[in-house]
Amino acid sequence: MKNRVALTGNEAVAQAMRQINPDVVAAYPITPSTEVVQMFSSFVNNGKVDTEFVAVESEHSAMSATIGASAAGARAMTCTSSQGLAYMFEVVYVAASMRLPIVFPVVNRALSAPINIHCDHSDAMGIKQSGVIQLFSENAQEAYDNMIQAIRIAEHPDVLLPVSVNYDGFITSHALDVLDILDDDTVKEFIGEYHPQEALLNVKEQFSMGNFDMYDYYFEHKYQQVAAMENAKRVIEEIGKEYAKISGRTYGLVDAYKLEDADMAIVVMNSAAGSAKGVCDELRAKGLKVGVLKPRVFRPFPHEAVVDALKGVKAVAVLDRAETFSTLGGPMFEDVRTSLYDLKADIKVVNYVYGLGGRDLRLEDVEKVYNDLGDIVKTGRVDKFVRYLGLRE
Repeated sequence: MKNRVALTGNEAVAQAMRQINPDVVAAYPITPSTEVVQMFSSFVNNGKVDTEFVAVESEHSAMSATIGASAAGARAMTCTSSQGLAYMFEVVYVAASMRLPIVFPVVNRALSAPINIHCDHSDAMGIKQSGVIQLFSENAQEAYDNMIQAIRIAEHPDVLLPVSVNYDGFITSHALDVLDILDDDTVKEFIGEYHPQEALLNVKEQFSMGNFDMYDYYFEHKYQQVAAMENAKRVIEEIGKEYAKISGRTYGLVDAYKLEDADMAIVVMNSAAGSAKGVCDELRAKGLKVGVLKPRVFRPFPHEAVVDALKGVKAVAVLDRAETFSTLGGPMFEDVRTSLYDLKADIKVVNYVYGLGGRDLRLEDVEKVYNDLGDIVKTGRVDKFVRYLGLRE
């Protein structure tokens, strides 16, 4: 049974956490994710969940407490944004390396300095090499759905990795949206009870975690994480199909929008994908063959799905809401361009960095990108591979 409701992104994620009913949540407030744990703490106080809520003194401690709880055998969660995630960096790597299935929403916000509380993806990009699975959400509905699926993905025996569920600060987190949420019993049945393969509190089968690892084992342990990431691609698709049976909404690794006959495509994640789809529809009505590719999964990067979706286009613009300072383009541009290299096709790939610090992505900005791609298709030339969209010069 589904219920249609009006919720903000943060409310939707808090409701998903209530339905998941984790054993432990440890958190420290930071804008714009504070509402999630604030609302969840009210569920704890009102007896709507059985969760042990740990109010810690920092984000580093929040992830540390979550790691301890997960290692002990609990289903554990936290939530953060921006500098909070940056403060967690050290222990995020520990969580992934210890193969702990922790699920944590990340409400995407720019990193300081200058101090900025609005949306970009620089916080999420800081952990793209940590071994954490990263899901991205176009709207409140996807944020809710990703949270429910993330539990199954993280706890799958072929995966056992943390999963972060990303959605845009303020744009999605605080904006009211209409969405369908599942009833509590359906969610409970879908995620099932958590039975950890190994737990520190299981005194009958004792083992250790977080050991000192010399070169004779460290390499193999890192490769096991790589193997788990490879497995995650299959598991994410399998669980997406299962979720479709109870929700009517299908999720895979990417969302290919009107790409079947497209000559030009924009690749973009999170809320900006909605704007891109709207402009795509307008240009399609004018006879232009354009499309949009929205990666739902950023880590592991779904390069096979990206290649399959883009193999027929002539020009691609990758929109990054983060800067790498490599002078070679944004983080997703690097991955998309690398993925397309083996096609040996003359697909022109350009990068647009946009929206840093919450700067609006206007519909006319998206249309400009498509116009630029049209010029590239006509001339076969790319004068500048990395461009900055909406930048005052």
